[in-house]
Amino acid sequence: MITTDYVPGSPSWLDLGTPDVAAAAAFYGGVFGWELRPMGKNPSGYGAFLLEGRTAAAVGLLTEEGAVPAWTVYFTTTDAQATARAVVSAGGSVRVPPTKLGEEATFAQFSDPAGGQFAVFRPGRGQGGIEAVDEPGALVWVEYCTPDPAAAREFYGSVFGWQTDEMTVPGGGGSYTMLTPAGESQQRMHGGIAEAQPEHLTQTGGRRPYWHPVFATADCDATAASVNAFGGTVRMAPSDAEGVGRLAVCADVAGAEFVLLTPAPM
Repeated sequence: MITTDYVPGSPSWLDLGTPDVAAAAAFYGGVFGWELRPMGKNPSGYGAFLLEGRTAAAVGLLTEEGAVPAWTVYFTTTDAQATARAVVSAGGSVRVPPTKLGEEATFAQFSDPAGGQFAVFRPGRGQGGIEAVDEPGALVWVEYCTPDPAAAREFYGSVFGWQTDEMTVPGGGGSYTMLTPAGESQQRMHGGIAEAQPEHLTQTGGRRPYWHPVFATADCDATAASVNAFGGTVRMAPSDAEGVGRLAVCADVAGAEFVLLTPAPM
């Protein structure tokens, strides 16, 4: 469960890198009802996506050479410099060094040893994380897709200290690791590591693992239909996952991947 009382290691921010901010805003506005609010005058076109007036995510133009349209997940840290050292010590690399936002908030972006990209965010006074979570149209889960779950568990465990619970996906779907921030109860479980063969890593064409967001919806089938209607793609049609809910894997108009989930009744 993702909440807004962010603790170290929990997802706290989410942004989309895209070649066309206006097209992304039209797509996500149609699918989730998000509204784009520009955040100052900057060449990246960076802005916030609002769900009923609350920040649900952010968006900006792709700036790295060779970058593909994708979502970046940010995890909470109390010390971005220390996290950067932990990333490098565990075999990862720093893509964007710890950078201040205002007087107190800090962010940094990294790659893990397999090339999977992620980021961290240290909130500051008046600069918290996303405000809309765990409701239709908002982030409800994050997921890392990789052919080597054991290596991912080792790396991210050393960086964030996440608690893990293992399960086998029914029907020969491989392993799945559920993630909880260090020292928290399973009610704060926020994501998973999914075993995926290279040919199924559609976001990167099999080149590297990646994180993608899971957004809640009251009706997975209807929202998947709207993905198609607004120019996106449904990569895996809505299907039921026992104990989880009804889900679909989708891509937006530029190809950035995300998942829709109608959670199973509690």
